[in-house]
Amino acid sequence: PSDPDPSVSCSEGVFKCPEDQLPLDYAKIYPDPELEAQVLSLAIRCIHSEEGCRWSGLIKHLQAHLGTCGFNVIPCPNRCSAKLSRRDLPEHVQHSCPKRRVKCEFCASDFTGEAFEGHQGTCPQESVYCENKCGARMMRRLLSQHALAECPKRTQPCTYCAKEFVFDTIQNHQYQCPRYPVPCPNQCGTLSIPREDVPTHLKESCNTAMLLCPFKEAGCKHRCPKLAMGRHLEESTKAHLGMVCALVSRQRQEILELRRDMEELSVSSDGTLIWKISDYARKLQEAKARSNYEFFSPPFYTHKYGYKLQVSAFLNGNGSGESSHLSVYIRVLPGEYDNLLEWPFSYRVTFSLLDQSDPSLSKPQHITETFHPDPNWKNFQKPGASRSSLDESTLGFGYPKFISHEDIRKRNYVRDNAIFIKASVEIPQKILA
Repeated sequence: PSDPDPSVSCSEGVFKCPEDQLPLDYAKIYPDPELEAQVLSLAIRCIHSEEGCRWSGLIKHLQAHLGTCGFNVIPCPNRCSAKLSRRDLPEHVQHSCPKRRVKCEFCASDFTGEAFEGHQGTCPQESVYCENKCGARMMRRLLSQHALAECPKRTQPCTYCAKEFVFDTIQNHQYQCPRYPVPCPNQCGTLSIPREDVPTHLKESCNTAMLLCPFKEAGCKHRCPKLAMGRHLEESTKAHLGMVCALVSRQRQEILELRRDMEELSVSSDGTLIWKISDYARKLQEAKARSNYEFFSPPFYTHKYGYKLQVSAFLNGNGSGESSHLSVYIRVLPGEYDNLLEWPFSYRVTFSLLDQSDPSLSKPQHITETFHPDPNWKNFQKPGASRSSLDESTLGFGYPKFISHEDIRKRNYVRDNAIFIKASVEIPQKILA
C-alpha cells in the first residue's frame, strides 16, 4: 500500500480533507494507480532550474536526473563536512578538501590537505636559494649549515674588535682593525700588541725604544734605549745635579723678574695712593717696642710712565714726634721711566689721614697737609739705581708731627682697627699730554 497523501492533514489519528478540512475515514482512503501514473507522466523542469540546470522531463524521471545533476548538492566523499554542488566537487576534492591525500613533490611523503599546507615552505628536501643572496641553491635541510659556516655573505663578528662584518670582507678589515694583534715594530720580542696600542707600547713599554733622559728639562740631551737608561742615570748623577742646580738658579731669577713685573703692574698710576694700615693696635705696640720702626706703603706712580713714589709711616712717631705723634713721609723711588722725566721732582704733594666717620651723621674732618718740594732738596733729585724703599740712608720728606696720638682718638681716624693714609700728587696737565 502507498503512503497517505501528505496533503491530507492528520491530527490525533483523524485525517482531514485538504480541500474542505472535513474528517476522513482512514478505511475509505486507498491508492489510485491510474491517477498516480497520470501525475508521474506530467512534464516538469529540474528543481535547480533557477540555478542554471536546463533539464526538463517527466516527473517519474526527476529522481534519476538528480542522481547526475551538476547543480544538486551532495556531501564530500572524503567526509570533510563540506556540502557542495556535484559540478564543484572535483575541484574541491582535488585542491581544497582538507581530507584529500597529497604527495609532496620533493620528499614524496603523503599528507592530508590540511597537513600539507603546514608542510609547504618547510620541506627539508625542497631546493631553495640562500637567504643572504649569495647565489647558492640547495635543499632546505642544508641551508642552516651553509648560512652558519659556508655562505660568503654571512655576517661574522671580528675576533678582535667584535664588530660585525660580511664574511667576504672581514679579511680586508683585519688590515685596519684597531685591536688586531701585531708584533712590535722595533722587534723587542713582544709578538701580540693590539694595533692601536703600538704607540703606547713604543713610548712606555718597549725595551728597545729610544728614550730621552728624564733630566732633559734640566738640559741633558742624552738619548738611549730604555734598557740602557738606568746605566746612564747612574753614571751621570753629578752632571744631572749640576744641571738641576743651574735650572733652579735660572728659575729663581725668572721668579724675581716675574715678581717685579707683577709689582709694577699692580702699582697705581693715577697720582693717588690710599694706603690702609690694618691691625693698627698691634702695629702701634710693635712700633713702641722698636724705636724708629717704619712701615712702608705700596709704591705708586704719579701718572702713566711717571715718577715712582712711596709713603712711609712711623705709627709711634719719628724725630720730634717720637712717642707722641703719627709721622708720615714720602720718598722718590727709582722708576722705570726716570730717564724720560724732568728732575728734580717738583710737584705739589698732599697728605691726608682720612676720617672714617659716617658722612650721614657728621661731616668727615680729614687731617691734611700739603707741600711743594724745594728743587734744592736732595730727597727729590733723580734717584740712583741702588736706591730702594728699604735704604735707610735715603730719607723721605714729610711731617714728623702729622697728628698727635691724642687727636687720633678724638674722631674715627681709627675704625675697625685700621687707618687710611692718602697721598696725592698734583701733576700739571702738560706733563700728562
